[in-house]
Amino acid sequence: MKLTVVGCSPAWPNPGGAQSGYLLTGSGRLLLDCGPGVLARLREEEGWPRVDAIAITHFHLDHWGDLVPWVWGSLYGLGHDLPRVELWLPPTGREQLAAFGERLGWPDMFERVFDLRAYAEREPFRAAGFEVLPLRLPHYLLETYGFRVTNGARTMAYSGDSAPSGSLVELARDADLFVCEATLLSGEADGEPRGHLSIDEAMAAFAHAGARRLLVTHRPQELPGADGCEVAHDGMQLDI
Repeated sequence: MKLTVVGCSPAWPNPGGAQSGYLLTGSGRLLLDCGPGVLARLREEEGWPRVDAIAITHFHLDHWGDLVPWVWGSLYGLGHDLPRVELWLPPTGREQLAAFGERLGWPDMFERVFDLRAYAEREPFRAAGFEVLPLRLPHYLLETYGFRVTNGARTMAYSGDSAPSGSLVELARDADLFVCEATLLSGEADGEPRGHLSIDEAMAAFAHAGARRLLVTHRPQELPGADGCEVAHDGMQLDI
């Protein structure tokens, strides 16, 4: 399978950058998260994105915000005549989208466009030809999941956002590629409880998991990288 980093900025976008969006291509096309700027980047390649499914890790804006313009474009723009996209959400996602809809348009605005589905913790689901296992991860006090995605031959782990935890190591265990956020400089307390990782903490999780390749993402441009550590950039493509 092939990974395209559509956007990889942290909560504040890097100059010219899009926020979280990772496109996996195999027998189908699966988009992991859909933050601000992702829809525009996808539209650079085609008039309207042709994806089979989208899976959202959590409801911080930088991971789901472009679902809103996706609705308008699907109702009134170039996406109007295309098939409905499966939208996989955390267990309480339907209710959260209905609440957002009440403030942004109408309660069922997302249901009018997407085929809404809720995943359950530690229960695999099939999307766009991939099997996806969601694992709950610590991210402040917000319900947040990481995804372990496989096509049967290769496996990619995607952290979404996470503080250090044993669950993060479990997520990445023996994965061919571990896409792991590293927002912080050195593991400083960014909240109570914490919500993010430093590069050193991402590398430690990678080492404990025994994964084969680490790609650090969600990294502020102003922070340094680390020797021997691969850092994601928008438009990057990898064969897994």
